[in-house]
Amino acid sequence: MSIEQQITDKELAGLIDHTLLEASVSESQIKELCAEAVDYGFYSVCVSPRWVSLAAEQLEGTDVKVGSVVSFPLGADTTKIKAAQAHDGIFNGADEIDMVADLTAIIDGNERYLFGQLQAVKRVCDAMRPKVVLKVIIESAALNDDAKLFVCEIAQRVKVDFIKTSTGLHSAGGAKAEDVRLIKEAAPDCRVKAAGGIRTLEQALEMLEAGADRIGTSSGVVIINQLRARQQ
Repeated sequence: MSIEQQITDKELAGLIDHTLLEASVSESQIKELCAEAVDYGFYSVCVSPRWVSLAAEQLEGTDVKVGSVVSFPLGADTTKIKAAQAHDGIFNGADEIDMVADLTAIIDGNERYLFGQLQAVKRVCDAMRPKVVLKVIIESAALNDDAKLFVCEIAQRVKVDFIKTSTGLHSAGGAKAEDVRLIKEAAPDCRVKAAGGIRTLEQALEMLEAGADRIGTSSGVVIINQLRARQQ
């Protein structure tokens, strides 16, 4: 039996981070995003730091979590800045942090820098009560397999909660099922978030089949409606 035949719309929605990270987002769009997240039962919303406090206010008293990004989309900020951004986002109401890893450090194999940066942000998240979930975005489509294995090994040593495939904004592309499988195998103690270019039910199910634990997408409403239509 395929995953499409097994999963309900409620179960699938509960695996989706309902995302809106465009630069020109308005307050009304954030409110609509939050309303959709409640109506559809998405796991969380993922918004830019500018909108965390509004999202937290809109979602207070609901089961929907608030996620925000750090060093998005380039990942080139210093460790001090990334830690400060994470702290600021959490104190504005974020339950989860999606931090873009330093791509240069990954490609160059700079273990000391990358480990230190991930560890610094993880400490910020772990210091909270309850602990805040940390997802590390690695831009897997831009890496060769050796670089993917390198960053996965470090992420697992730091004990990050999730390794996330992509920002969705890199020219190399977004989530690929083969990368989800590689990450799952290389870092079995970490969960995997597939994100970047996931716009259809078929794509979402492909990522789940490959081992993704969470889906990041701005097309969550479309995806759930597609599943509902097929299962009628």
